[in-house]
Amino acid sequence: MAFALHGNAVSAGIAIGRAHLVSHATLEVAHQQLREKDLGSEVDRLDAAVQTVRVELDVLRDEASQQGSLAEVSAFIDLHAMMLGDPTLVAAARDLIVERRCNAEWAMVQQMEALVAQFNEFEDAYLRERKHDVVQVVERILKALLGKPRKLGRRKPAELGDEELIVVAHDLSPADTIQFKTLKIGGFVTDLGGATSHTAIVARSLGIPAVVGMQHARPLVQDEDLLIVDGTRGVLIVNPDARILEEYRLRKSELELERSKLKRLKGARAATLDGVDISLQANIELPQDVDKVKEFGADGIGLFRTEFLFMNRDDLPGEDEQYDAYRKVVKAMAGKPVTIRTLDIGADKEARALAGRSERTSPNPALGLRAIRYCLAEPQIFLIQLRAIVRAAHYGKIRLLIPMLAHAHEIEQTLALIEQAKTQLRSTRHKFDENIEVGGMIEIPAAAIALGPFLKRLSFLSIGTNDLIQYTLAIDRTDGDVAYLYDPLHPAVLRLIAQTIQAANRADMPVSVCGEMAGDPKLTRLLIGMGLRQFSMHPAQLLEVKQQVVMADAEQLAQRVSRLLKFDESERIREQMEKL
Repeated sequence: MAFALHGNAVSAGIAIGRAHLVSHATLEVAHQQLREKDLGSEVDRLDAAVQTVRVELDVLRDEASQQGSLAEVSAFIDLHAMMLGDPTLVAAARDLIVERRCNAEWAMVQQMEALVAQFNEFEDAYLRERKHDVVQVVERILKALLGKPRKLGRRKPAELGDEELIVVAHDLSPADTIQFKTLKIGGFVTDLGGATSHTAIVARSLGIPAVVGMQHARPLVQDEDLLIVDGTRGVLIVNPDARILEEYRLRKSELELERSKLKRLKGARAATLDGVDISLQANIELPQDVDKVKEFGADGIGLFRTEFLFMNRDDLPGEDEQYDAYRKVVKAMAGKPVTIRTLDIGADKEARALAGRSERTSPNPALGLRAIRYCLAEPQIFLIQLRAIVRAAHYGKIRLLIPMLAHAHEIEQTLALIEQAKTQLRSTRHKFDENIEVGGMIEIPAAAIALGPFLKRLSFLSIGTNDLIQYTLAIDRTDGDVAYLYDPLHPAVLRLIAQTIQAANRADMPVSVCGEMAGDPKLTRLLIGMGLRQFSMHPAQLLEVKQQVVMADAEQLAQRVSRLLKFDESERIREQMEKL
């Protein structure tokens, strides 16, 4: 039976494909009482499923190696492979099958719950986090037992026809979504999340439709259901009839045609009608993202989110590993600028390797020990990264960007550590850039209001609108329950952005916007009118933004935006936006 669900439209476009349910296989497990004579074959069935998972992990390891991302996932794979041989998991489940005469699925879930309860008792935060690995391993085994392999890359394009894989999940962490970058995914659907949840950001970076915050999609959708994801209207249609399917296929073709036309702009100069040049740069998360940056003709990399080098692994990347990653990016960009943001861990971005390094926890991670606060509290980790970045800067134009600054003393401490890193490199006779530019992110209202220390001590600014909106409006940007309050056009948000751009321009200091607002073509003319001349966005958004740039008149927009910023209500501002 066909039905439709509504959520938050976070990545435009239309995807048509088969549902692939992620996680929560435990919800599909029923208890069965077995006959004595069937127990042996049930144990064999469990062993066969475990072997299937071993093969899946081996294939995943090989694929990671071929794609050059082994360092990011090898530790994750090895840990899961090791758990398959742990007697407290599979062997204990075998015993339960015999003792309780139950089915293998039920035995695995019972043993999983027992182990998770044990992990929850640990005082050490790192050990407590290992419960998630237990759950993920059991999920893989259950998928194999249920005849629904967990491996996304199993089906070939020829088997799908014009259909795609639609990932359906209760929620997806940054560590989950980063693994989808190497797979052909048609769209994302999640129960949780808002416009700037990581699922939404990754979907936009991949240029695929996504609807989040759907509340109850995950339990209502079954594996292999035919789905239509309308990422423009925020609609998920499950098992559509032939008429609706044909209508959406037509709309999808029209959208793809429009996108293909945009490719003509790749080599065009990004300048307004009155001759103002606009720099359009790209955000990346991993070194292999550079291919997309070059494909869409970006002027450089305005934000390299380095925390993704730390995810999906149980050890920290060393100095040489980080140096190789940063050098690879800067050499690939062949002289174009590369802005590397230092580790921004915390809030919705977690790294297993860092989970147990400190017992300090916060009831509200978004306001706790994250980004530069974490780096200053862990100077040895910070110094390793700083040395790697400054060394890589010897090979091209790298700029160093510091996230979540709010206080003058944070700037001073950071600059002192950068100098310490340089001193250490001199002593080891490493080549590095003595004059690397250091900039700060403006993503806390306090920083936007009190810009003096930033203008005096730093070389450039980058406005992170995702967090700036979150902290200005006092909402968790990953919480679907308050997603409706996330408003880029709130007058307080716009005034903070505008005054930051104007103050930087007066001081002749380069300033960019690297948050999600930069990649929204509906806001391009607004930001140009504020005086912004450098945007950084996901590569897939670049041509749509360039289309808006070449049709804009910067001088006229400045006058209109100046009047727009005087309004105190978002609705009035939206009315004025229509006139831009």
